[in-house]
Amino acid sequence: MLIITRKTGERITIGDNIVVTIIEVRGSMVKLGIEAPRSVSVHRQEIYDRIREQNIKAAEIEESDLTMAVSILNRNISDGDSK
Repeated sequence: MLIITRKTGERITIGDNIVVTIIEVRGSMVKLGIEAPRSVSVHRQEIYDRIREQNIKAAEIEESDLTMAVSILNRNISDGDSK
């Protein structure tokens, strides 16, 4: 991990197209401004973790759903054979 000390108004550049600006420091809170292309996702860690968790959950397949899908496919195949 790279650790950099900055003051209010100073910037950090990441690569060629991401700029992080220190907007305000108040006690233990730091307000950041982040300039990045639209193609780069920028999230607070807790939001990123929630998005990732929801994506994993959405990709899971319930066994009952899979069983139902196989049943429907088998029925469609059988119906096709009878024509």
